[in-house]
Amino acid sequence: MSDTDMTDTEIVPVKRPARWHILVFLAPAFLVYTAVMILPLIETLRLSLFNMVVGQLAFVGFNNFRVLFSDPRLSADFWNALGNNVIFFIIHMLVQNPVGIAIAAMLSAPNLRFAAFYRSAIFVPTLLSFVIVGFIWKLILSPIWGIAPGMMDWVGLKWAFAPWLGKPETALVTVSLISVWQYVGIPMMLIYAALLNIPDEVLEAAECDGITGWSQFWKIKLPLILPSIGIVSVLTFVGNFNAFDLIYTVQGALAGPNGSTDILGTLLYRTFFGFQNQMGDRSMGATIAAVMFLIILAGVSLYLFVIQRRMRRYQF
Repeated sequence: MSDTDMTDTEIVPVKRPARWHILVFLAPAFLVYTAVMILPLIETLRLSLFNMVVGQLAFVGFNNFRVLFSDPRLSADFWNALGNNVIFFIIHMLVQNPVGIAIAAMLSAPNLRFAAFYRSAIFVPTLLSFVIVGFIWKLILSPIWGIAPGMMDWVGLKWAFAPWLGKPETALVTVSLISVWQYVGIPMMLIYAALLNIPDEVLEAAECDGITGWSQFWKIKLPLILPSIGIVSVLTFVGNFNAFDLIYTVQGALAGPNGSTDILGTLLYRTFFGFQNQMGDRSMGATIAAVMFLIILAGVSLYLFVIQRRMRRYQF
């Protein structure tokens, strides 16, 4: 065959059949997610730009945000809730995640006996209802009928017991530690899975160099699981700034005492739906929800576009 014949021959590309079945299988999940998540989010952001004027819902632009940050009562409640939310998040970052990482490192030890039992026992509280967890801990810590005073008396520490949930100085820390107890199993399992995915060749090479035990964890394993730790941190951030249920169960909608455990979620609930003598304000509630969304969006974006890029060099 000559070059001319080869040039004249047309190469017909092979067309792949359209994979419409993928869209068919994704459609139900997409529709449900859109109806439950996307549309309510859009409606919330839209409602934050409207308010009742002479009995009619009217567009007011960013006036609701100006009122939220300038009104003495609203701004005081908002900044108090935001400050408590930041403390709530910091306690989880400094206690829950390090404890979860340490437990995962110990459970990944090859010679540990009953590792499956320990994993199950630590993860079970995450499966419990927040209502059950809240009422159980209220009963445990009650100074009247709780078992905490008696248990501390057995070990000679009854003098250190106090009504921690009833004191403004300790209520937020106590509720945060209850949340840590319930959800420490999530970072433990995620980090445990990341540790199991480290190639055996890397660990064998480290052992050949004499790096074993905790030295191996700090020098070899920890840098390799940094991406997973970053994901855990983002999930902690999103979960803490969306928190509501446990504090509502333990301390009620007023998040007492004296608003010491009030966070953005409980403030949103009282503002939107009203509570006791306070009338609900849908527009201002949507404004607080929009601010919460922007805070979470900023935190997640910071991780995705700044922090994650610096950690990619540790990935395989």
